[in-house]
Formats: sequence, C-alpha cells, structure tokens
Amino acid sequence: MTRQNHTVAVSAPGKVLLAGGYLVLDRAYTGLVFGLSARINVIAQQIPTSAGVHLNEIVVESPQFLEAQWRYGYHQADQDGGIKVTQLQVGSRIVANPFVETTLNYALTYIARAAHYKPSHTIKACRLTILADNDYYSQPASTASHAISASRFARFPTTLGGANKTGLGSSAALVTALTAALLTHYLDPTTFSLKSDSGKQILHNLAQAAHCAAQGKVGSGFDVAAAVYGSSTYRRFSPGILAILPEAGAPKFATLLEKVVNGLEEGAKWDTEVLKDAVSLPVGVAMRMCDVDCGSQTVGMVKQVLAWKAKDPEESKAIWDELQRRNEELAKVLKEGRKEDIKEAVRKVREYVRLMGTKSGVPIEPDSQTELLDALEGVDGVYGGVVPGAGGHDAAALLVEDNDETMERLREFLSQWSKKEGHGRVSLMGVKGEMEGVRSEELESYSGWLR
Repeated sequence: MTRQNHTVAVSAPGKVLLAGGYLVLDRAYTGLVFGLSARINVIAQQIPTSAGVHLNEIVVESPQFLEAQWRYGYHQADQDGGIKVTQLQVGSRIVANPFVETTLNYALTYIARAAHYKPSHTIKACRLTILADNDYYSQPASTASHAISASRFARFPTTLGGANKTGLGSSAALVTALTAALLTHYLDPTTFSLKSDSGKQILHNLAQAAHCAAQGKVGSGFDVAAAVYGSSTYRRFSPGILAILPEAGAPKFATLLEKVVNGLEEGAKWDTEVLKDAVSLPVGVAMRMCDVDCGSQTVGMVKQVLAWKAKDPEESKAIWDELQRRNEELAKVLKEGRKEDIKEAVRKVREYVRLMGTKSGVPIEPDSQTELLDALEGVDGVYGGVVPGAGGHDAAALLVEDNDETMERLREFLSQWSKKEGHGRVSLMGVKGEMEGVRSEELESYSGWLR
C-alpha cells in the first residue's frame, strides 16, 4: 500500500513553439520550444469521510469560472480494463470535460497498477482544484472590471466554455499538471517522484498518451513535452507507440497502458528527444508574447500544409531542410548569447516561414502579422519576433531587452498600433519565456482558494 494521501500542489507551464512550426510533426526535424511563466496549477487533496464510510468519487473544480465543477464515480473495469470513471450529474445537467475525464481514466489506471492495488485496497476519494494563471485567458474590457485583475488567479463571470483562450497550450499544461498531481498524491515517493528523471519520463509518457486520447488524435506532443521539461529542442515520438492502446476500460487496457508508459511493450519504445541543454536565452534578453485579437483554424491550416508537402515532396523537403537549418542557427545564436546576431537570425527564419506559407497557400505569417513584426523591429530594445507555432493571426512571440524601459516603449507602440484603422487589437501579455517545466508548489501560494 501507499502512504497516506496528503495534499499536494503541482504546476506545469504553457508553451510557445518559437521555431519549428509544422516541421515538428515530422521526426526528421525538431522544434525550438519555450516553456512559459504562465502555469496551470492543480491541488490534490483527500476528501475526508466518516469512519467506515468509503466514497468512490473524484471531484474536480475550477473555481475561477462559473459552474465549473465535475464529479466522477470510478470503478475497476472488467477484464483488466483499469480504473474507469463515470461523470455524475452536478445540478440539473452534465457538461463533459474530455481532457479531465480522459486524464482521470489514464492516471488512475496507471496508479492502481504501479501501487499494486488489490480489490480490498481501493483508491480513496479526492478533490482536485485547478487554477490557471491569468494569461491563459483574454480579459476583454467588458469582463476586466469583474475579474480580480490584481490577483494571480482572476475570477471570470463566465463558464469555462465561454472563456477566450490565448493559445498558450492550456490543454497540455492541464493534462500534465493533473497527471502529476494524481501521481504525487497517490503514489509513494519511492514509486514516483517529480524530482527524478525516471519520474519525469513516466509523467511525460502518461500525459502524452492521455492528451492524445483526449484530442482524438496523436499530435506532435511538443506542448506536453514543454509542460514536463520546460524549454528545449524537441523531436517527436513515433505515433505508432500509442497504437496498441485500446480505449480506456476496454479489455487489457491496464496492462498495456503500464507497458506503454514504462516502455516495456515491443514496438512501444519511446523515441522522443528532448534536449534542454540546447536552449537558453542570453543574459538580459526575454521572450515576450503578444495577444493578437483574431483567431486561426490551426487544424485546417495543418491539413493544408501537409497536403502541399505530399503533393510536392521534393520542393517541400528542400524548404523544410533549409528552414530547419535556420531554426538551428537561431537556437545557436540564443544559446551562445550573440545578441548582435539575433535580429538577422530571426529575419532568416521568417523568410522561409513566409515561403512555406506562399507555396502551401496557408497564411502562416499573414500580411497583417508581417506588417506588425516589421514595424516592431523599429522599437528600441526589440530584436525581432515571429508568429509562433502553426502561425495565423492570434499571437506573436518577441525577443526583447529585458528591462522596464523596453517594456514601456513596447506597450506604447502596441497601444498606438491598435488605434490605427485596419489594425486589430494587439496587447503585450504578462507572460515570459522560462526554462523550468513541471514542479511541486507550496500550498501557501493558493490561500483563499482551497476548502
């Protein structure tokens, strides 16, 4: 059996793919990924019960939002199907949360196997509280007056489904933090520890499996890797690793999940490459994010780029190979602290991103973003910026001098820019790039939010 399930707090960062959008889908290439200071926080605590009373229930709450509570019963599925949760009604209706539900199925199943739970030793009831740093959600003027903007965790006068996400990778950070909190809460430190390399590998593999299942597809996984490891260069895992897993609750799910997560099943050896030492920022340089008030259909854009790649394999390979070389040069310039070369390295990356967009017919760096990024280069203290990830109209990532004077010039520039006719609203976010991935937190950080 495990120790007493004490209260634990864990956080995982959001991400930005500074270089390697689309390329990161292919194992022949890598992505330059930065973790962010904006974190998803999860606190796990046992639900006390009266003597002799056993409660099979997991309660998940996101108290920053309205009607944001999900309750789940759980049971041991037949034929080695693992621990299966069933959502219970809260109030008059049931609102599904596939990322939470899938993560519970996967994490609890792995925990039961790792802890060697017998039928007489069941998982105890647990309350999970989710708190998101404010930069994960836009705060329009109409809601800003209601939100506690001065607080690290604003209260929003909306449901979670009605909130406007800023595209920092909240689902991957949520799945990672939720998985880490459950593993830390239920398992003995000798079985799982966030501080060990083996613990991080277990977390990474389990969170990747759960996140892919919740999405309904096997993605590149760079967002989960950033949530676990922080800033790094990332080479994706082979999609076939997860192919042997049946649906949660299906026969043999528990055994196969344990083998996949631990890399024991033939054909399921994890070949992810995460190189933390390859990434850093020069002293005095920060990565900052801009929230651009337009949206992008990432899924449709990805399909179109991959269709072009399949149609013109030779041309696309030549472009991707050169873009990979330029991305690696940018990473090298940053790693070596060559501030004087950052602007040119960023320009060279953007040149080939635009070429890829032109050839595929996808607005990876739209004209409006080109105009904005070119103008930002003229702001004193700004080295340059890119449209990160899959591109589009919703964000910009900047490399800037890390001082108050530059931030003030940047805010003033964006304020004036947003007032011009034809320009969308662009605002500097509080979030910064940081190196650290998942970590344990002190409970004092969440006073006022816990029951």
